[in-house]
Amino acid sequence: MSQFKVVVTDYNYHTFAPEKEVLEQMGIELTLEQCQTEDEVIERCHDADAILNQYAPISRKVIENLPNLKIVARYGIGFNTVDLDAATERGVVVSNVTDYCLDEVSDHAMALLLSSVRKVTLMNNEVKNGNWDYKVAIPIYRMRGSTLGLIGFGNIPQRLTEKAQAFGINVIAYDPFVPEEVAESMNVQLAELDTLYEQSDYVSVHLPLNEHTEKLVSHDAFKKMKEHAFIINTARGPVIDEDALVEALENGEIAGAGLDVLETEPIPEAIHSLTWTKSF
Repeated sequence: MSQFKVVVTDYNYHTFAPEKEVLEQMGIELTLEQCQTEDEVIERCHDADAILNQYAPISRKVIENLPNLKIVARYGIGFNTVDLDAATERGVVVSNVTDYCLDEVSDHAMALLLSSVRKVTLMNNEVKNGNWDYKVAIPIYRMRGSTLGLIGFGNIPQRLTEKAQAFGINVIAYDPFVPEEVAESMNVQLAELDTLYEQSDYVSVHLPLNEHTEKLVSHDAFKKMKEHAFIINTARGPVIDEDALVEALENGEIAGAGLDVLETEPIPEAIHSLTWTKSF
């Protein structure tokens, strides 16, 4: 029997060949589970020495009920599924994959921006519904010379910067933890958050989810943005106050939103039609 046991709490992947190859060389057992709740994690991972985690909650309750747990490794950059305070108190190491899908996520942010600004989704839906009137997409503004504001300037938004600049878009960013010389090296101006809202034609969110960032983008933010501005979110849904976003869309305070993530997933039926008809 293996001296140590590693459990995958949940997954969307088709193969675990790389994990098995590495762990088998060390004589470590790997078990695959599909947990969705705290109780399921506790029941199925009760004897785990380490867990590989995708979306299942690794809360204080979970950590305190896994007596052998020594490490939680996240599949991805964010670690909001893990109670860091509880892990620290129990001496449990938490790790993440800092370079996970940098190009893929920044590509997707650019795709959402392009689809929003060029009204691709809107016009596609109109054509499917038999409407051949291009005026439904008015106004469409030129992208060259416009300004993209990045909330957060880590690895993913830095990759997005290169792609946006290729379209002739000016990039500014808010991130109190990034040295100014890093931004200057990429021809990006660091700005205060209010200034970013006021100057940006497009705003793209790239923040981790924690007690300081939850609902950071709310009513005041939308009131400061330009009426033709689009907001893009490929980070974490709860960073944007969804009720405030719906209100801003209904009141015409901003032009639309391209959302890869939401506060509640799947999307609630009550806002389904509004969000997707006003997003682009």
